[in-house]
Amino acid sequence: MPGTRPRPALLRTLATPRGAAVAAGLLLLALVTAFGPALLGDAADTRDLAARQQGASLAHPFGTDDLGRDLLARVLVATRLSVLLALGATAISVVGGAVVGIVAAVLPAALRRAVNALVDILLSFPWLLLALFFSVIWGTTATGAMLAVGFAGVPVFARLVSTLAASVAGTEYVHAARMLGSAPLRTARVHLLPNVLPPLLVNAAAHASVSLLSFAALSFLGLGVQAPAYDWGRLLNEGARRIYVDPMAAVGPGLAIVLTGVLLALLGEVLSEGGRRRGRAGGRPPRAGTGVAPAVADDAPVVDVRDLRVAFAAEDGSLVERVHGVDLRVAPREVVGLVGESGSGKSVTAMAVAGLLGPDARVRAERLVFRGIDMTRPPSPAERTRLGLEQTMIFQDPLSSLNPSLTVGRQLTEVTEVHARTLRAAARARALAALERVRVPEAARRLRQLPHELSGGMRQRVMIATGLMVTPRLIVADEPTTALDVTVQRQVLGALRGAQRETGAAILLISHDIALVSGFCDRVVVMRSGRVVEELDPRRWQDATHPYTRGLIACVPDMTTDRTRPLPVVEPEAPDDAAPALDPGATDRSGRTGPPARPGRPGRPTRKGVPA
Repeated sequence: MPGTRPRPALLRTLATPRGAAVAAGLLLLALVTAFGPALLGDAADTRDLAARQQGASLAHPFGTDDLGRDLLARVLVATRLSVLLALGATAISVVGGAVVGIVAAVLPAALRRAVNALVDILLSFPWLLLALFFSVIWGTTATGAMLAVGFAGVPVFARLVSTLAASVAGTEYVHAARMLGSAPLRTARVHLLPNVLPPLLVNAAAHASVSLLSFAALSFLGLGVQAPAYDWGRLLNEGARRIYVDPMAAVGPGLAIVLTGVLLALLGEVLSEGGRRRGRAGGRPPRAGTGVAPAVADDAPVVDVRDLRVAFAAEDGSLVERVHGVDLRVAPREVVGLVGESGSGKSVTAMAVAGLLGPDARVRAERLVFRGIDMTRPPSPAERTRLGLEQTMIFQDPLSSLNPSLTVGRQLTEVTEVHARTLRAAARARALAALERVRVPEAARRLRQLPHELSGGMRQRVMIATGLMVTPRLIVADEPTTALDVTVQRQVLGALRGAQRETGAAILLISHDIALVSGFCDRVVVMRSGRVVEELDPRRWQDATHPYTRGLIACVPDMTTDRTRPLPVVEPEAPDDAAPALDPGATDRSGRTGPPARPGRPGRPTRKGVPA
């Protein structure tokens, strides 16, 4: 029916025959676990020596034991202890592994490698062997067996969570959280954990099945539950002694172990088919750092960069410089375009300005300042608050830039809750107004949706609306119209221009599209191979003097282009123009590590038919 809200994916999965069977099985298991001892406890413990060691019958479907107790009742009563021990061990494995994996993901590189090495060593031992080792340490009791099985599973989940967290930590929305000044632990809780939770739940359900089998094995060997308590493993051990006389004495508890294990394994499959669960906003946002940031004059440059150099570590340990001595200055309310081919250093330069390059980058500059904040050193709490309120980053791919496990509304309100300490209701009202300002239809409904439910142009408008949640002084737009059709490009650029007019922010637009920056930017900075080759007014392209700039202009067709000839192509630079490898131990005159970068040739003109 039109207007009917679709059911969640998990409910749709439970409506399938397999989902319904798993749900019914879990309900039955929960009922037996909860009410079995109360209803069948007397039958399981009442001794009847006259009926001892009887075979299967209508009165006793699984027979009786050496003291005449009904084995079916004992199997059902043992369900509580067996299931609770398995779930307890699984919880220890999951929580312990999640803590180790998440903490390892946010630790410095040296400590992260040490933790991962320890996890690898533990994973090299068979899992059941670790459980046997820990059971000897904690003793042959039910609690000791639960701790042994639980801690033996910690390395498995630590490796899983560490791998998942590492893949999530490199995404744009985690970089954006860092730009907002989110502390490492809060980033892990809000952005990493919700995105590793779905596969973690799937593996936890499957691991519960393995834990159940491990408990049964330990109890069968006499290392688990001890008399007078009993679980399925102990009952299986007792029944195995007379398996040739009364097979049901062993088949009964064995059947309970197998059916419960299969049920838990199927639960993992149902969870994997149920789709991603929505992350929930957790806790109260932390307070921003105290202190007052230094005042900055309104006419001071928003960005002031002089002799910026960025190098990255190569496999052999040397440093390869990718940005060579870039000078960049952005005035308030100015729209500056960074233009160049892919790999020219545009995004690296912008990320260095925003302070978002990772620890593997070596950033050096004679001057790298954002509104009075030195970006070459870690910011103070007050400076981090200012960066979160005055910088906005619009990444190239909004689908990977937005957290897939958080709703649009939660992500829009995060910045004001963290830095401006705005109340949740006020922040949500501001988010609704921001979406309406960038012309997002049905803004109230969009706040409750996840990013994958929006179109590409809609997601890009959400990214722009994020900047309107505060009063930004700089909007860094990294190819915001990539993969969008011309109509949506115009709408996105219109929303970006409207945000700039409303907030008075400067814009640093990264693009390789000459036609796009011509009608949008006040000034264009042309880059190639990590160097600035020319700056010019986009309204006066005819004043371009550098061959590379003229080559880029010639590659853009217009109404006067000769359609009988192929479009010109910008040729690659000569090998001697490649980035030099730096010696990490050397120091140049300015104190920078590595030898002084040679200027090199900025590139030869490039295409057939371009005037020299």
